[in-house]
Amino acid sequence: MIDSVSDENDRQQLPAAGRPLATDDDATSTSGSLPGFLARPRGAPVYHGFRVLADVVVDGFTLGTITDFEAEPASDGDAFVIAPDNSRAGLVWEVSDAQTFDVICPETDDRWGVWAVSFALPMTSRDNARSNLAAIIPRLKPIWEAWRRDRESKRKDDPGAQI
Repeated sequence: MIDSVSDENDRQQLPAAGRPLATDDDATSTSGSLPGFLARPRGAPVYHGFRVLADVVVDGFTLGTITDFEAEPASDGDAFVIAPDNSRAGLVWEVSDAQTFDVICPETDDRWGVWAVSFALPMTSRDNARSNLAAIIPRLKPIWEAWRRDRESKRKDDPGAQI
């Protein structure tokens, strides 16, 4: 993407700033030329193809990252949380002293929402990432539990439903 910058006499084309993506190079893809997150196999969970930080786990919840904070410092970014049942929710995070926890996208059949959250610690290490995850689990866990109960109820009401 190219952003346009103009003044009274001149118009320049500047490349849009981007951040490195934390991709999983071992993720399967339905394409020989596209990574797994762009060519997700049927039945693969949301956020397939992005890096799962298997050592960043709190109460059975695992952090996955989309913005590669390990490759380049970032004060905000995107990530996801994997619940103990392998279901997932998205995170749009920022490092801030102000506490934020707001819904961006409501739950769907394949994801228990996308949440805007703030982290107190800079995302500069997996230890900090684990501490940041621990700080939001008390808010995320009840949301996941309610989503899971709702899905189980829908399955009981319609056993043939694809949920």
